This record gives sequence, C-alpha cells and structure tokens, in this order.
Amino acid sequence: MADLQQKRIVLGVTGGIAAYKAAELLRLLIKDGADVQVVMTQAACGFITPATMQALSGKPVYTDMWDARAPDNMAHISLTRAADMIVVAPASADFLAKLAQGFADDLLSTLCLARSRGGCRLAVAPAMNREMWGNPATQRNVAQLARDGISILGPASGAQACGEVGAGRMLEASEIHAELCALVEPRLFDGTRILITAGPTFEPIDAVRGITNRSSGKMGYAIARAALAAGAEVTLISGPTALDPPAAACIERVETAAEMYSAVQKHVERADIFISVAAVADYRVDAPRKNKIKKSEDTLTLKLLPNPDILSWVAARPRPPFCVGFAAETDNLVQYAEEKRRRKKIPLLVANLAHEALGADDNELTLLDDDGIHVLPRAAKTALARSLIAYIAARYRATQKS
Repeated sequence: MADLQQKRIVLGVTGGIAAYKAAELLRLLIKDGADVQVVMTQAACGFITPATMQALSGKPVYTDMWDARAPDNMAHISLTRAADMIVVAPASADFLAKLAQGFADDLLSTLCLARSRGGCRLAVAPAMNREMWGNPATQRNVAQLARDGISILGPASGAQACGEVGAGRMLEASEIHAELCALVEPRLFDGTRILITAGPTFEPIDAVRGITNRSSGKMGYAIARAALAAGAEVTLISGPTALDPPAAACIERVETAAEMYSAVQKHVERADIFISVAAVADYRVDAPRKNKIKKSEDTLTLKLLPNPDILSWVAARPRPPFCVGFAAETDNLVQYAEEKRRRKKIPLLVANLAHEALGADDNELTLLDDDGIHVLPRAAKTALARSLIAYIAARYRATQKS
C-alpha cells in the first residue's frame, strides 16, 4: 500500500502561532521516508526559525524569491518540477486569499502558482482566529480553492492561542500526516463500511480499582486511519486510551467489555468488515463494589465471570461481515492463533507476541487464513496498518467474487 516513502514534498510555512506544529509535521514526514524541502514566508520566520527547520530536514530552507542558490535564480520553478506534493501548514487567511486570487508576491505563493498541476498536488492546512475563519471572504476563498482541486485539511475546533474557542485551529501534526497519507493511498475501500474495536477494556472492582491490560490502542487507531485513507467509512469503538482518534471516523467510547459488546451489537448490522483489534478482558468481577474496598490483612477474594466473546458472536451471525480477529500470545504464536481462528470460524486472524506489541510503536504481524501464513516484518504500526488494510482488501474482494 502506498505511503509517503520517497515522496518529494515541499512544506510551506506561513505566519501564525501554529507554525510550531510545522516542525513536528516535518519530523513525521522525514520519519516516513519523505524527501522534504521547506519554504517559509517572511512572516513565518517571526514564529519559528529557518535554522530549526533546516536542522530537522537536513536541507537549506528557502525564504527569498531571489535566493541565488536556486538554478537560474528561479526557485519557484526548480522547487516544484520534481515535487509530488506541496503542503502549506499553517496556511494563514492572507495566504489562502493569495491562492484563491492567483497572487504571487513571494516565493511560496509563486511556487504554488507555478506548480505542475498534472503532477504536483497542493494541500493547505488553515490556521487562524475563529472570526477570521468564519468571515465570508475566507469562506469564499476556501470554497474557490476546493473548486480548484486544492485539498483543504481542517481546520479543527477548540481553544485558540488568542484565548477564544472555535473553528480555526490547525490540525495536529499527526492528523495532517494522516491526511497526506490518504491523498496518496489507493482507494481500496470506497463505499465499504468497516467496524473496528480498539484499546483495552476496564472491568471495575470497586470505585477506584479495576482489571485491565497494557493495550495502548495504537494498532487499532492506526488501522482505523489506514482504512479511512483507503476510502472506507469507519466506525471506531474504543476502550480507554490516551490517543487522539482519527477525525473522520465515527467514534464511540466505552469502558467495559459489556459496553463494547453493546456498541458492536448496535453498529454491526451496517458493517461490511469487522476488525476486532481491542484487547477485551476475558473476565469481569461478579459484583463490583460502589465504594472503595478498604485494605486489611485478610485475603481479598474476587469472583470472576466470563465476558461475552464479541468476535465469536459477530462471526456466528446469519450474515456476518468479513471478520478479522487479533491474537496476542506469549508463546506458541502460530499454533495458538490458528486454533483461535478455527474455533471462532473467521477468515483472517492477525497474531503478534504480546510482550513485543503492547504499548510499542512498532510490531511484527503474522497473518493466518485458509491460504496459510503470511508475515508482515517488524515496522512502525502505522506502516503495518497500511499493509494489513491492503491485505484485508484483497481477501475481502475475493469473498465478494465467490
């Protein structure tokens, strides 16, 4: 599945307090293997220095239309002809107006105007005060940019640096990164509805204690983003995590296994594919206490009851969606995972070693289906998620033809 590796990207930075997020976006792009050239406006240099961006990109930063380092002194031409994409983040209200009207009075606006429209995408991540964003002039400019085929990334709504609250916040760097990945991904799942569970569950013992596990939710959230990038309509049912959910997904938050089961029952009827990534507690406490259990010298005995098996219930429906399960094991990975796949009667199971996967940013996945075993080598979970979604798409299409 396509990603940003070896993509040639021009990262434009305009003036605004959100310019600090551009440094984190640059770091993510470099980590993904992209070749990034930074271009900054003079106003942007008042918020973040070119030295910072040069250190992160490993390349000189262009700020001047007349920079003699560019071949023939034509940076607006030479920087765009080899580029796959131009991303302006943050994009100020002033810069959006320039783009909409075709003004070219500095290097960044000129190279955007001079880009090869057949081979170089242009995306902007607006960032401004809520009143500026809501101004009819800005809205007209944004509408014109969309008609011109320019991708508008955001903005988000929330607290702003000026102290006001509303729409106009630039998306977080991770969200912009995900949106850029989506722009280059093949649309494998256009019109497909995918239901995903992610994260741990929490089974209360009393008012302050509970039974849970070390799942961070990173894999499930990465799969949700990859599915969105592939064009799917995604519903994400999430246990308690510290992660920011993908903005384009329908999110339902739960705590206990029973709540997750209820949420799956509510949404599964519309799902074409069900991906059960969540680490659901196998047991719950029979009678959780409403108050805190006071510590004593006596042994505390808890009666545990089995939780519903969500994946088995979905797979046993009269017309089940295409089911993908996950198995985290500590030993005998392939044996235990294949036994689980056959027991639950699902077409695809994704197995990993629990001690290497839980909470980590990277992983190795072993895929088991009727055709045998397929290994996805260790990589970042974001990259694994894209590879897994591509594999699921191929298996799902095969079932639709049969």
